[in-house]
Amino acid sequence: MRVEWHGQSAFTLEGEEGTVFIDPFGDMSAARERGIEWNYPPIEADGVDLLLVTHEHVDHNGVEAIDGEPQTLRSTAGTHETPLGAVVGVASEHDQAAGTERGPNTIFVFSLDGVRVAHLGDFGQAALRPEQREAIGAVDLAIVPVGGGPTIGGSAAAEIALSLGARWVVPMHYRTHRIGFLENEQEFAAAFPTVQRLGSPSFDSDELERAESGAVAVVPAAP
Repeated sequence: MRVEWHGQSAFTLEGEEGTVFIDPFGDMSAARERGIEWNYPPIEADGVDLLLVTHEHVDHNGVEAIDGEPQTLRSTAGTHETPLGAVVGVASEHDQAAGTERGPNTIFVFSLDGVRVAHLGDFGQAALRPEQREAIGAVDLAIVPVGGGPTIGGSAAAEIALSLGARWVVPMHYRTHRIGFLENEQEFAAAFPTVQRLGSPSFDSDELERAESGAVAVVPAAP
């Protein structure tokens, strides 16, 4: 499975079974006009079979950036049949106040080419509730927000990902040289004995390191 990070929480996951895109951002000029630094390159993606939107904030719901007519799930909890098989959407919150501050968030879980993936979107709860943990199930690759502010920070993200038993954990939604807000990934990476820093924003799951025990933090280069 080929994974490409487009910045913030946007990822393409491409396998023999098809292609999934998660949380595309669209035109961010309005944010720049408000003084927010945002310099990620525009998204270019086609051949997408399944488009997932974890919540309806502008840096996650730019579905117009994706060409074609993929099946689209927009912040919808439940078990969904898709061209790539069942996708589980787990209801969660963007904050620690039952969603009353920043609204709902959906954790999406699916399998692609034999790799079980969980993308946590803008997860803002202090921890997973037991029923959420049960609904997510076993995970090989966890993609988690680590930049704090409107989401969990690095140490909480690492703790949650490790509780899922993930083999690999990829950070997202944090400060890079492309954006001027959030915290960086250092606190997250410090929680792992093995950190694989990549020279590219894309990687193949077959090329990732494997720890003898625990998980590997996989940090792609910012696009």
